[in-house]
Amino acid sequence: MSRLPVIVGMGGINSAGRTSLHHGYKRLVIDQLAHADADSTWQSLAQLMGIHYQADQQDYIKQHTLIRRIESSYFDTEQLSYHQAEHFQAGNSVVLAKRKLPVDIPAHWQVEAVDERHVKVTFTDNQAWLLPATRQATVRAAGQLPSGFRPDQLYPSRNHPRGLQLTVYGASDALGSLGIDWQQVMQLVKPDQVAVYAGSGMSQLDYNGNGGMLKAQLLGKRVTSKQCPLGMAEMPADFINAYLLGSVGNTGTSMGACATFLYNLKNGIDDIRSGRCRVAVVGNAEAPLLPEVFDGYGTMGALATDNELRALDKLAADHPLNYQRACRPFGENCGFTLAESAQFVVLFDDELALELGANVLGAVGDVFVNADGFKKSISSPGVGNYLTVAKAMASARAILGEEALRLRSFVQAHGTGTPQNRVTESHILDKAAEVFGITDWPITAVKAFVGHSIAAAAGDQLASTLGVWQYGVLPGITTIDKPAADVYQKHLKLNTQHQTLDKTALDIALLNSKGFGGNNATAFILAPHITQQMLQKKHGKAAYQHYLKANEQVQANVEAYDQRCITNQQQPVYQFGEGVIDGEAIQFDSQTIRLPGFEHEVSLDLENPYPDMV
Repeated sequence: MSRLPVIVGMGGINSAGRTSLHHGYKRLVIDQLAHADADSTWQSLAQLMGIHYQADQQDYIKQHTLIRRIESSYFDTEQLSYHQAEHFQAGNSVVLAKRKLPVDIPAHWQVEAVDERHVKVTFTDNQAWLLPATRQATVRAAGQLPSGFRPDQLYPSRNHPRGLQLTVYGASDALGSLGIDWQQVMQLVKPDQVAVYAGSGMSQLDYNGNGGMLKAQLLGKRVTSKQCPLGMAEMPADFINAYLLGSVGNTGTSMGACATFLYNLKNGIDDIRSGRCRVAVVGNAEAPLLPEVFDGYGTMGALATDNELRALDKLAADHPLNYQRACRPFGENCGFTLAESAQFVVLFDDELALELGANVLGAVGDVFVNADGFKKSISSPGVGNYLTVAKAMASARAILGEEALRLRSFVQAHGTGTPQNRVTESHILDKAAEVFGITDWPITAVKAFVGHSIAAAAGDQLASTLGVWQYGVLPGITTIDKPAADVYQKHLKLNTQHQTLDKTALDIALLNSKGFGGNNATAFILAPHITQQMLQKKHGKAAYQHYLKANEQVQANVEAYDQRCITNQQQPVYQFGEGVIDGEAIQFDSQTIRLPGFEHEVSLDLENPYPDMV
């Protein structure tokens, strides 16, 4: 029996705002929306930013969301701290405070007392020294959360790395968007039928995570007991299990650089389609806006620097830059723009979705992953993405037919904003369109607005895609005037303006990701109207009518959740130390395990997976 992974909840946070109820998407196209739809998003953003909303504050909100100049709450771009290497010749001397002397004095140091508190050190051999210094940042644009939003103040964050703060907020938002109490879900599924796949691509690199563990000693500080464990890349999944869901089901993360979200999405849908689980919470949280990460990608030549942006626009050195146009997918560009984001979706199998009356936001048709094979540069694009795109298109054709693929599909391109990506990805998409008989294939690229959030990037793409089906506006690549001359576009439609269309005009969306190291993934997503047709065909008219009746209350609950978030900042779910199960309370025999607090038992009556071999 087939099982369809239905998207029933979606939540998170990025530079466009809160993801649930499509608010983040609406910020991208807000000038194209009806007044009531736009106004709710203005209010949502104002609540996040801690300001009292009035219509005259719209310009302020626009300037303090999406990609923009790096704000001082992250770091001072004009005075980045670092250590300057200096070298002293033999015979040079310095005066130091006595308490600054190392415990083990080097053999080539001659130490003489100056007074009770100071000593003179003379070097008898060459001595390297690191001196504190500052420098200006070459990159000053990033996709930052809306100004004033502080996830750490919404729950007892206990020195959590920022990526885990975003996890708690984003996953809580996804649960709130369900409109169904989690205990109601757990009354219908077994404890081990819930899977959580979540993580980060870069791990938690700020001072409360791996960043602090690696540099504390160099800063004259001590490593804490939390930095190592909280820095691990799979920790977002661990936090969701331990503090939000109390889940005992399958868990973990798959890492694939910029394709990581789709790797985890594949894990989730594979579990649902195989029957291993009935619920999957899938997502990623990435918080890479740190000077060291900017240095890493900047040294690769991957980021758009101020000087390069000025050169593109032929601006004088003292002319101010429009940082909101820093990322220019498929246009004349010079690099991508780093961003932070947390994006999560909740998947049910189709039977559970109908039984609970869950909202149908869409469904995941499939996800394909392929490597690049042999390659010269580990970071450059390769052949794997040709395979993932072609297979996703072929799978969509197999399910909905050739006409739906040719006439009613669109692409959420990886669209980083680099010269290399604009050529390689456009060639893949243009060639695939030609092979499958597509003309004027609509291509959009959400990174133009929110930047590149590494592991969470495809989550940003998915959130935008689901918004397109809700509001009927396909975001244009508005940060470019026209595609660059070297972009392949014979069979593509690269709109530079938003396009309004009928909500049911598009049946299929392809989400494309090209990650460093040869990590390619392409997913195809089924529109909600197509998903509903599939559910009705499989389960019958009577079951679907029962679903529609149950869905009325779910929709009311979701709207109530949205209003609570808009009027008063919603507190994330965070159940620290609650519901902990002691081993002595577990009941089990050779056939079942029963856990306190769970409605159903876990079966140990497992089938032999190798009946033809044993």
